[in-house]
Amino acid sequence: MTTESPFSPQEIASEGIKPQEYTEIVRRLGRHPNKAELGMFGVMWSEHCCYKNSRPLLKQFPTTGPRILVGPGENAGVVDLGDGLQLAFKIESHNHPSAVEPFQGAATGVGGILRDIFTMGARPIALLNSLRFGSLDDPKTQRLFNGVVAGISHYGNCVGVPTVGGEVYFDPAYSGNPLVNVMALGLMETPEIVKSGASGIGNPVLYVGSTTGRDGMGGASFASAELTDESMDNRPAVQVGDPFLEKSLIEACLEAFKTGAVVAAQDMGAAGITCSTSEMAAKGSVGIEFNLDKVPAREYGMIPYEYLLSESQERMLFVSEKGREQELIDIFHRWGLQAVVAGTVIAEPIVRILFKGEVAAEIPADALAENTPLYERELLTEPPEYAKTAWDWSVDSLPSCDARGITVNGKLQSWQDVLLTLLGTPTIASKSWVYRQYDHQVQNNTVLLPGGADAAVVRLRPLNSFPVTSHRSGVAATVDCNSRYVYLDPYEGAKSVVAEAARNLSCVGAEPLAVTDNLNFGSPEKPIGYWQLASACKGLSEGCQELGTPVTGGNVSLYNETFDAQGNPQPIYPTPVVGMVGLIEDLDKICGQGWKNVGDVIYLLGLPVQSKIQNPKSKIELGASEYLAAIHNTIAGKPPRVNFDLERKVQSVCRYGIHSGWVCSAHDTAEGGLTVALAECCLSGKLGAELNLGISANSAFRFDEVLFGEGGARILVSVSVENQEIWESYLQEHLGENWQKLGIVANLATGLTVTTADHQEVMKVSISDMSNVYDQAIAQRLALYANT
Repeated sequence: MTTESPFSPQEIASEGIKPQEYTEIVRRLGRHPNKAELGMFGVMWSEHCCYKNSRPLLKQFPTTGPRILVGPGENAGVVDLGDGLQLAFKIESHNHPSAVEPFQGAATGVGGILRDIFTMGARPIALLNSLRFGSLDDPKTQRLFNGVVAGISHYGNCVGVPTVGGEVYFDPAYSGNPLVNVMALGLMETPEIVKSGASGIGNPVLYVGSTTGRDGMGGASFASAELTDESMDNRPAVQVGDPFLEKSLIEACLEAFKTGAVVAAQDMGAAGITCSTSEMAAKGSVGIEFNLDKVPAREYGMIPYEYLLSESQERMLFVSEKGREQELIDIFHRWGLQAVVAGTVIAEPIVRILFKGEVAAEIPADALAENTPLYERELLTEPPEYAKTAWDWSVDSLPSCDARGITVNGKLQSWQDVLLTLLGTPTIASKSWVYRQYDHQVQNNTVLLPGGADAAVVRLRPLNSFPVTSHRSGVAATVDCNSRYVYLDPYEGAKSVVAEAARNLSCVGAEPLAVTDNLNFGSPEKPIGYWQLASACKGLSEGCQELGTPVTGGNVSLYNETFDAQGNPQPIYPTPVVGMVGLIEDLDKICGQGWKNVGDVIYLLGLPVQSKIQNPKSKIELGASEYLAAIHNTIAGKPPRVNFDLERKVQSVCRYGIHSGWVCSAHDTAEGGLTVALAECCLSGKLGAELNLGISANSAFRFDEVLFGEGGARILVSVSVENQEIWESYLQEHLGENWQKLGIVANLATGLTVTTADHQEVMKVSISDMSNVYDQAIAQRLALYANT
C-alpha cells in the first residue's frame, strides 16, 4: 500500500493508535481505513478492550476447578454452588471516568458490572466496591470521595441491588487518579448459561434497551491513557446512566432468556456497538452485518463514527432464533424499552456496518476482537532502585520502645495513644459514613451487614422453581488489596492479597471457591510499571494455586498515572484487587467479628505473640505496616511473606470451629496488626477484653512489633468456656504451637486492657474513646472541609 494516509499522525494518535499499529491495520485491510474504521480499531486495540500488554501475563492464572462452570472470556465467571444453584460474579473498574466526573463515573461503573451479570442469565443479588483515594485532608480528594460514594449509592439503591461490602483506602499515591472497582454477584435464573458467541447464519441481531447518544464517546480509549490536566475536558467520554431503565432491562432480559429464543447476548459496555458486534462475531467464528439506520438514536445528525464509539448505557445486543424475534421484541416493549432487528448473522467472518444504504465499515471480526496486538515486554533483571532502597530499611532504625510506649520526635507516646491514632486514620477507621448511604438490605437476603464481619454474607434464596434441597445455604464475598504491600514487593504483596481474601471468607465460615481480579497499575510501557504488573501477576497466580481458588475472569486497568502541569508522571500504587467468593452450606453456622458474650475465651490462631520461631516465611513485620506509615511517616521495608502451609491450616481450623459451633466470633489481623484487630472486635461487639500478651515487660521483643506488627496468618477468635477444653484439644492437634490463649471477653466498662506476663499494664483504653475516633474519623474530616 503506497497511497498516502488520509489521516495525519496526530489524528491517528488521537485514537490511541501507535504508528506501527496503524501500519498493521493497513496491512490487514489491504487499504487505509476510513474514519469510522479507524475509531473502531482505536477502541478495540486499546488496553481496556484487548489487554495487549497484560494478556501474556494472564495466561499463567489457574482457571479451572471442580466448581468452575464458566472461566475467563465471557461476560462473567460462573461457579457451581451445588443443589442446582449457580453463581455468576465479576469485578470491573471505572477509574478514569470517576476521576473526571465522580458521580456518573461511579454510577455507570455499577450499571456496567450489573449488565455483565444478568447478560449471563443471572439475577444480580449483591454489589461490593473497592475504592482508593488520595489524602482525605485534600479538598480535591473530598470532592471525588463524596461524588463516587454518591454515584454508587444512587445507582445501586435505585436499581434495587444491595451493596453489601467493600473496602476504602486513602493514600497520596491516588491523589490524581482514584480507583473505583465494583464487583457484582448474581444467581443464575435461566436453565442454561447465556453465552456471547453468535451462531446460526441468517439469525437476526437485535438491539435492545436504551437509545444511543454521543455520551461516552471514546470511553475505552480514554480508560487506556494517562490522566492529564486536559482530562477534565474529556467529560464526553463519561457515560450517563439511568438505573430505573436498567431495572427494566434486567427484568426484560431475564424474561427473554427464559423463552429459549435468545441464541447469544452481549452487553454494550466499553466500545459500545463496535465491541458487541465484533466480539459476538469473533467468538462464534461468524460475521455480523449491522445497519446503523435501525439504531434508536437520542440525538440528531449522528454519523457512523459516533454510533460505533458511543458508550451510552443500558444497551444490549442479542442474537435471536430466526422467526422468534418478534416474541423478544414484544417482551422489551412491555417493559418500555427499545427493541429492533438491526442486523443479521452472516457466514463471512467480518463486521459489516451499513449506514444510509452504504457500507460505512467492513473489518474482519477477528482483527478487532481476537487477533489484536500483543506486547511481551522485557522484564527488569533485578528490582528497581526504589524497591531495593525500601528493602534496606531495618526496624533497628526506629526509636527504642518498652511496655510503656515509644518516643517519637522527642515525645513519649503511650501505646493507647498509638492505637487511637491508628483507629483515627481514614484507611483503618470505620467506613460507616460510606456504607450507611447504601441500601444493603434490599432484596432481604443480606445476612451479615457491612462493618459486622470480615466478609459479606448473602442468603441464596431459590428462584422460580429450581429444585433446591436446602434453603439454608449462602454465599460470602470480599474484595481485598493492601496496595502498600504490593508497591514495596509486588510478588509477595500480591500473594498476601489472595491470602487475606481467603482469610476473610474463612472468618465468616465460608469455603473459598474462586476469584475475580481487577489489576489497577500504571503504565506497562515503563520498566518499573511492567515489573510491578508482571511480578504481581506471578504472585496472584501462585496465591490462587496454593489456596485452590481459580480465576474466573476480571478486568485490567492500566495507565493509572497522572501527569502534572510540568508533564511529570505520578503512577498509583500497583493495586491488584481480588474479589473472592465462598460457599456457606448452613447459614446457622456463621459468625461476625464482634465479641458475643462476657467470659468467652479469646484465642490467637497463627503465629503466637511469644513465638520464638524465626521462620522468614511467617515472621511478623513492621515493614510496610500501617503503624510505620501513620506513626513514623515511613513507607519502607518488606511486607510479611505468606506461609501458605500455615495459612491453610489456620483457615481450616477457623472454619471447622465455626461449623462445630465452638467459635463465637472471628476476625483476621490486617492493617494495624493484633491490637487494631482486638479494638475492632471490641467496637463491633460493644464489649471489652482483658488480654495478657504472655511475655514479660523486659522481654527482648519490640513491643511495637508485638502490638502492631502485621502478617503471620493470624485470626482472633472467641470461644465459650464450655467449649474451651475440646477447642484447645483440637488446636493442639491441628496447629501445634501456632496458637495462643490471649484472655477473655469483658464487660463494656473494662474497655480494652492489655498486660504483660508479669502483670505490667501495656495499655488500657475505654470503648468510648476508641469509638469516638474510629466512628467519627471520616465524617469529621468531611465536616471540616465543608466548613472551610
